Amino acid sequence: MVALSPHALLRFVLIAAVCLFSAPAFAQVSDIACAHGLVKNKNPLLHLAAAGKSVPKWNLDITYIGHSTYFIETPEGASAATDYNGYHKPPYMPDIVSMNNAHESHYTDTPEPEIKHVLRGWDPLFGIARHDIKFKDLHVYNIPTNFYEMNGKKTNENSIFMFEAAGLCLAHVGHLHHILTNEQAFRMGRTDILFLPIGGFSTLSHEEAMRVIEQVKPKLIMPMHYHYPGSVERFTQLMAPKFQVKMLSESTARYSKKTLPRTTEVHFLRALQSGY
Repeated sequence: MVALSPHALLRFVLIAAVCLFSAPAFAQVSDIACAHGLVKNKNPLLHLAAAGKSVPKWNLDITYIGHSTYFIETPEGASAATDYNGYHKPPYMPDIVSMNNAHESHYTDTPEPEIKHVLRGWDPLFGIARHDIKFKDLHVYNIPTNFYEMNGKKTNENSIFMFEAAGLCLAHVGHLHHILTNEQAFRMGRTDILFLPIGGFSTLSHEEAMRVIEQVKPKLIMPMHYHYPGSVERFTQLMAPKFQVKMLSESTARYSKKTLPRTTEVHFLRALQSGY
């Protein structure tokens, strides 16, 4: 028998492990990427970029449409619009839309039938909304918030929607009305990009928004829902001593694990559509 050097032996073991256990092992790694293993999903590391797509592998394109609607595009051509209300529309029909009924500007009762997945952050039957889907290289699940009782039954009117693709974890908190519980913060897991309302009135106060940032600890904060006069200025004043704030001139930005800031930053994208 030929004796193997320690280096060669280690290489042999690693190759064997990849051949025999690559799918389960990668699934386990992905399970803890965004949700601490609480959500079953497939690892985006196993998906390669489809030929001809405009978004490079390991990147996401994010466009601020307006109000609380962001548009997310992945390397395999999946797309999602957040808090879709029917009039803040992305450049083309999204595959997935999330909606919340905490306010009428965050949902529509008549989404286009071409949309493949309509994810309501509330249960129309007054239960608790539950979603966990995979489309191409995009994994989406929800975390219910804004609980109340209806006829003695616990229900919710808003959800945090988590989007996982290209190795990134994105959290859109919708029309959140409170700081997070420990369970909600835990279920969010690692959050790279946080879409956060900063109006300071009908959703979170500015103080509550700051507390949510402390709970989540994202690499990047992308503000939304700031149509109230003075809201941007006050939020910026609160953030400037702690984090770098950048006002970008474009509506679309491309992000990857490599290009995320090393310390937390705030990026304002220019709204593609003006108005409430």
